[in-house]
Amino acid sequence: MATGTHTVVIPVEVQTVWDYVSDLEKWATTVPAYKEHEITNERQSVWTFEGSVKGIKKTIKAQVDITEWNEPSNIKFELKGLSDNFTGSGHFTAEEINDKTTMTCTVEVHAGGLSGAMLTPLIKWAVPKVASRLTESIARKIAVFS
Repeated sequence: MATGTHTVVIPVEVQTVWDYVSDLEKWATTVPAYKEHEITNERQSVWTFEGSVKGIKKTIKAQVDITEWNEPSNIKFELKGLSDNFTGSGHFTAEEINDKTTMTCTVEVHAGGLSGAMLTPLIKWAVPKVASRLTESIARKIAVFS
């Protein structure tokens, strides 16, 4: 299993962070390797990622299910690979202290099946970077739009 966690402090109130992260359309394109997404319903969507590693281009589709919406401080989700055998989960948390918000994003991914042994090193390398880049990108967008 690979885990990535990243925390940022954003100079806005927690409600401002919630208004941004609770609207998937506002931040979907900030996910690293993002290609496209399709919203199935308010709690489910399918994401397509595309990237290349060592010259090999790979497209990955994943189903994202929101399992908890706790305004204004917590969103939990689960991941299921549609193109590859992997599962995962993650969450956003936000806590306001002195008119600033500490936002943390955590993502965990586990590769399964026969391809899991080959995917695990790549996932262990990529997941921490995805968590960090996603969190930083969301923080920048919130700061700009606030």
